[in-house]
Amino acid sequence: MKKVKVLFVCMGNICRSPTAQGVFERLVQAEGVSEHVVIDSAGTHAYHIGSPPDKRSQAAAKRRGLDLSEQRARKVSAADIEAFDYILVMDHSNLYDLEDLVAESQRERVNLFMHFSERWDVDEVPDPYYGGDSGFERVLDMVEDAAAGLLMHIRRHHW
Repeated sequence: MKKVKVLFVCMGNICRSPTAQGVFERLVQAEGVSEHVVIDSAGTHAYHIGSPPDKRSQAAAKRRGLDLSEQRARKVSAADIEAFDYILVMDHSNLYDLEDLVAESQRERVNLFMHFSERWDVDEVPDPYYGGDSGFERVLDMVEDAAAGLLMHIRRHHW
């Protein structure tokens, strides 16, 4: 079985994309397919390189049994575009920011993460950085749903 490589992308790689990485890691582990999936996250900007996820993201995740503390922010690279099968972006702004890195032949790998959602009828995971704690909980709700849809998609198309 071929390994499927998934990269989650947001702006600074401290809120949404590390949350998505943690949620998806737990999901593939629970489904017993961890050895078949490579999961990572990155940001389109270099604001927080080397930093752990935002404390509020970590706290919200911890309330749901997820530990994000070992993750460190990094910036997405051209090598990532080559290496990953799925580059899943949290919003249109960051999708636009990736355009310079993505060749026409690679565009099919890049998509909005919420396209895999079954429950939410939105394209974007909102950035909770400047809001209150409820924004981080909402991000988790959205990400959990889209992650389940993504795993279903991967099962149908790759295994």
